[in-house]
Amino acid sequence: MKFVTDLKRDEYTKFWKKHKMAHFMNSYEWGIVNKLNRNQIPWYVGLKDDKGNIMAEAVLMQKKTPLNMCYFYAPRGFVIDYDDRKLLKEFTSKLKDFLKKENAIYLKIDPPISYQDIDEEANPIPNGNNNYELVNYLKELGYVHQGFNKLYEHNQPRYTFRTYFKDYKDFSEVEQTISKTFMRSIKRSYNYDLVIESAPNVDNFYDLIKRISNKDGFKSYAKSYYENVFNVLKENNYIKNFIAKINPAEVIKKYEELIKNEKNQDKITKMQKDINFLKDKGDKEIVIASLICTYSEKGAWSMYIGNDEIAEYTGTVNRLYYEYIKDAYEQKKDFADLFGTVGDPHTKFKNLAGVHEYKRKLGGTYIEFIGEFDLVNKPFWYKVLPILLKIYRKFKK
Repeated sequence: MKFVTDLKRDEYTKFWKKHKMAHFMNSYEWGIVNKLNRNQIPWYVGLKDDKGNIMAEAVLMQKKTPLNMCYFYAPRGFVIDYDDRKLLKEFTSKLKDFLKKENAIYLKIDPPISYQDIDEEANPIPNGNNNYELVNYLKELGYVHQGFNKLYEHNQPRYTFRTYFKDYKDFSEVEQTISKTFMRSIKRSYNYDLVIESAPNVDNFYDLIKRISNKDGFKSYAKSYYENVFNVLKENNYIKNFIAKINPAEVIKKYEELIKNEKNQDKITKMQKDINFLKDKGDKEIVIASLICTYSEKGAWSMYIGNDEIAEYTGTVNRLYYEYIKDAYEQKKDFADLFGTVGDPHTKFKNLAGVHEYKRKLGGTYIEFIGEFDLVNKPFWYKVLPILLKIYRKFKK
């Protein structure tokens, strides 16, 4: 087989679209995104048979270092049949030659492959499915496993919640996997006459995420970062920005009319509470939540969320996640992924535990991936590089 380092966009994408390992992060477009946002150089490499057919491929993001060296990262691993051990061995052998030629220190991969079936506490399920043999085989091929981390220590989350639609006959069955309290808040959100639509840009999202970052004291990416992600991926409909709009004054007006003829005191009290909350929130339609999601031919991933206090009060955040899952179902995707959680549901980091509990209530299967693996070409510099990078980042900060 022939190893190539310059696959053209059309041939790369054609193979990627049809493959079961097609993740948005190993798309051709994600290489462009990383070039714009992280100043990394994308290499579109592949393995072709004697007839010129692609058998495996990957986008390798190159980061150059001093002394004319570099290292590579293949986001979410290779587009390859990992069960085909002979093919995996051949591709790895060619990659080793490639790393030597490019004077690379190492290549990192993190395939989205389940390690083992786990229960709600992240404990392995007895007699459940697992991929222990694959992990051991990767080690045999020379990959250095980076361990079974529980939090967000590495490039990508090692755990996630994912709803596989093949498990359900219709969407009403999917709804039954969502927490009852969430479904109540989702249904309640319809009372506010929300307008849910797909935005053509990230302007509203960025306004919301900046507001949250200023309030909670964390630093968001620059607007150009989100614009690059959105503009590159939207070219082939690999991304959507679900936004929710509300007109507080119109909702108040509706409730005031309903109260006039309402006899049930509990309903009157609830509507009056809503009126009191929404007053002084403006008399024009405003965007109160934004959820950015990515897609491949196979699946969907929720990525970034921005919202204000009105969205929290009205259940709009839950509603947008619901609309995202429903949209993935209607597009006939294999699954909808909530893009990451922790492997310790009771972690001492309360914010992470809170995010985990929130995503758990949205339903789906709790998944543990096999983790990161490094294919090392320069053992000495592989050990030294993390120390040098730590010093550099500390100095830069």
